[in-house]
Amino acid sequence: MSTYLLEIGTEELPADLAESVISQLESNVNNDLNSSQIKFSEIRVTTTPRRIALTIEGIAPFSEDKISERKGPSVSQAFHDGVPTKAAIGFARRYELSPEKLEVRETPKGSFVFAKLIEKGKPAENLLSDFLPGWISKIQGRRFMRWGKGDFRFSRPIRWIVSLIDSEVLPFKISGCDPEIQIGNISRPHRLHGSTLEIKNAKTYFDQLQDVGIIVDRNSRLSKINNLVLNHETNKKAKPDLTEPLLNELTDLVESPLLLTGCFDKSFLDLPPEVLTTVMKSHQRYIPLYKVNVEFDPLSLDSRNILIPSFLCISNGLSSAKENIILGNEKVLKARFSDASFFIKSDLLINSSSRINKLKDVTFAEGLGSLYDRVNRIEWLTKLVTSKLKFDQEDIEKSVEVAHFSKHDLVSNMVGEFPELEGTIGSKYLLHEGKSRDVCLGVLEHYKPKGTADSLPSNKLGNAVSLAERFELLFSIYAKGERPSGSSDPYALRRAANGILLILWNKDWQLNINEIQNDSLIFWQQLFPSLPFEISRLSSDLKEFFRQRIISLLEEKDIDFDIIQAIAGDTNSTSKLLDDPTDVYFRTLLLMGMRKKNTLNLLQSVVTRASKLAAKSSISKDVVDPSDFVDKSLFEKACEIQMLNVLEKIKPLAINGDRVKYKLLADALVSSAETLSNFFDGESSVMVMTDDLNIRNNRLNLLTILRNQSLKLADFSKLS
Repeated sequence: MSTYLLEIGTEELPADLAESVISQLESNVNNDLNSSQIKFSEIRVTTTPRRIALTIEGIAPFSEDKISERKGPSVSQAFHDGVPTKAAIGFARRYELSPEKLEVRETPKGSFVFAKLIEKGKPAENLLSDFLPGWISKIQGRRFMRWGKGDFRFSRPIRWIVSLIDSEVLPFKISGCDPEIQIGNISRPHRLHGSTLEIKNAKTYFDQLQDVGIIVDRNSRLSKINNLVLNHETNKKAKPDLTEPLLNELTDLVESPLLLTGCFDKSFLDLPPEVLTTVMKSHQRYIPLYKVNVEFDPLSLDSRNILIPSFLCISNGLSSAKENIILGNEKVLKARFSDASFFIKSDLLINSSSRINKLKDVTFAEGLGSLYDRVNRIEWLTKLVTSKLKFDQEDIEKSVEVAHFSKHDLVSNMVGEFPELEGTIGSKYLLHEGKSRDVCLGVLEHYKPKGTADSLPSNKLGNAVSLAERFELLFSIYAKGERPSGSSDPYALRRAANGILLILWNKDWQLNINEIQNDSLIFWQQLFPSLPFEISRLSSDLKEFFRQRIISLLEEKDIDFDIIQAIAGDTNSTSKLLDDPTDVYFRTLLLMGMRKKNTLNLLQSVVTRASKLAAKSSISKDVVDPSDFVDKSLFEKACEIQMLNVLEKIKPLAINGDRVKYKLLADALVSSAETLSNFFDGESSVMVMTDDLNIRNNRLNLLTILRNQSLKLADFSKLS
């Protein structure tokens, strides 16, 4: 069995391409090898900044023989007294066989002759040579380029290709490259370690590169970087801020990891920690060092009690040059910190209120006015949301103040240079000006959550303004006539709706989205008379959008799909869902809890059975009181009295349900499951669809009321 090696040598690849290349190449190679029936034991794909490496181990020398068969004439037509007829001879000749090679088989339609065809396997080397150009050209990514005069496209110019099966070069050709790429066994080491490296054997490839300091395997490189950072001597007095995204990016930026420690002037600790760490992590890919056992204050104006004036750097250089590398990185960092210090000082010369007027000069979106106009809409919605949530007057005023200052830093020098700090730097400017801490924290956190995995605002004001901002975005963009479709969602409307729901669920807030929507769209029509939207159509679109978001978020929270459908899946009840989305969330958790305790199935079969028969009744689904619809004088058996007693007991729990009543309603239904079941299957059970029309309708009414009461929890007929 042989080992094949493909190394694609390039100029430095973008760090964000690595994981995509690995999955693409693995998939394409695996598909082609399997379809051509080449046996192999393992495919391995990995990357460094300068190379993409593929190894295929345990390759068989030939693909497997392909065996197929063709059905011929019936035996009676193919043979006469055991002698092949012209039909058999002609059929055999078609497949280059003698008549004696034909096989007789029994089929459902009788006995027939079959020709067994064997296509001999092809040399694996020939098949690989055919596949290789396609494996390379099929690699896709953003901003692919041409170079020279060729028309071949790749992420970066390809400079060399190693193609070996064991120790022998396996040639192939890539057309459209300028200059033409030489396929051979010549690789290149680190840029500072010589110009060429002869790969002697595909089996020794990784070891040969390791000998010249290059860790080709991405996972090994990631582990080494992680261990270098975690075991560094600075850890005794500081905690390195090596996040998973930064670790992945560093892994794809170097192929010879070298850990270096640099320092910066203590005076820069007068800057906020987010400024320093943003420069270090996002701009320079350094690893900040936090003091140990220090509680982080998100509104801190300086870093003296948070960071130490040092950083870690993962270099792709050689140890002999580390002093120059450290000096170079320190010089760059000093310049970046000095820029940040200048921007902050210039920003502080202008108070935040003055910056708000500058928002008039920044367009929010075509047809929707400026950012100043948007802030006014967010303020209006903040008043609406907080009043619906029954905030006290002081909290309403503070929430509106948060909304008022929510976007002022978008026109600051600091955010112009460091857009990652929007909201963060604005909250610190406000604290510097003497605004209350809870208002500043609200400004900082109103951007949260930025995704389903992000944390939520921690204070009441931030939550309220976060809701208002997301409602404003949804209403404005929908009024503008744009909708998310497929993977296209340029305004992140799905994320906005998700944020609204996550906040309401987390805070256990009862907010009627229908009311917010109705009041807002009337106001929006007054604000934008030139936008041709119809309120009823726009409202319907938004309601369906929210329903889909509810379903999607519940799926992400591992709620069983049938439970989601039983509570939120009915498009006819979409409006009711939005009366209180938190109510929906609570009921899904309640039913999931019942399922885990095996109490849901006790109740499910009875209610489902009742629901099917209730479809024959004309009683509205809103009716939960049996008194006007059930006539006790028509009862014939004890189970009917028992059923009515259960309905009477449950009735007060099914009217105007809340968190407490839902739990009591569920418990009451479960505890009555046996009584309800006896109505159908007990010793004194009844025939619901009896010939007596009055008795039949009376029994159907009992079942309809039961269905209606259970609908306060869910539509049990949709449970699997």
